[in-house]
Amino acid sequence: MDFSIKNYIEEHSKVLEKINIQDLQEVIDLIYDAHIKGKKIITCGNGGSASTASHMITDWNKMTMNYTSKKLYGFSLTDNIGLITAYANDTNYENVFKGQLESIMDSGDFLISISGSGNSKNVINAVNYAKSIGGHTISIVGFDGGELKKISDKCVHVPSFDMQICEDVHLMICHMVMKKLCNTEIISN
Repeated sequence: MDFSIKNYIEEHSKVLEKINIQDLQEVIDLIYDAHIKGKKIITCGNGGSASTASHMITDWNKMTMNYTSKKLYGFSLTDNIGLITAYANDTNYENVFKGQLESIMDSGDFLISISGSGNSKNVINAVNYAKSIGGHTISIVGFDGGELKKISDKCVHVPSFDMQICEDVHLMICHMVMKKLCNTEIISN
């Protein structure tokens, strides 16, 4: 089928209707509770999901401080290209997130993994490491959820095999969390 704006917008509506709202609410509440308790909130992902992981921490750190004056201890494992390439070169790409977690994550902290397929080995390794030290794991996935849906403590599954739809909705979830962290409704002009 040829691309059309109408079909693209309609597909978002169809996918959004299929998301488990209870799972989404639980994840939003867990992230909010982690923030209130002063726990670290760490994100990771590859490609477009890496950008979303970075976007999450950018929005959450800045906007939470702006609206509440309470520090959010948010870190994106996708933002330090030196560390990523050091781990990739010196060990292998499957350790680029796990290696960073070994330096910053403590028991009780939260790892949020973002993935279209849910099967990225470096993200799976990070989740397994986080769980092994008593960290909490949340995944935000698309497609059929992959391995991340199975191994994460909590998961928001965007049931679509269209990567761009998944990435769009993942970013919406980022903004929903931000609204909760900032205790704000829709901000309009």
